[in-house]
Amino acid sequence: MKTNEIKKGMRVKLRNTWEGTMMDNAKGDRRMVDVEGFCREIGSVYSHDIVFVRVGAEWVQVAHTEKQRKLRDQVAAPAPWPL
Repeated sequence: MKTNEIKKGMRVKLRNTWEGTMMDNAKGDRRMVDVEGFCREIGSVYSHDIVFVRVGAEWVQVAHTEKQRKLRDQVAAPAPWPL
């Protein structure tokens, strides 16, 4: 399943193992999710951080686009300047 196919109300698992509920039907690199982590919070989540979606009784792995994979690598890369 692709991230653009995830609909409002579906349960998702994030890369950091937290779970949440999709809050929009948008498409693109950021999605609105009600995340249940250290505390419950609604906010934007990068699409490449969504790794599983619950379909019926099973968890299905999410297939990311090439653009989403490049953004994940860019976000994970170290800063090009010394901090």
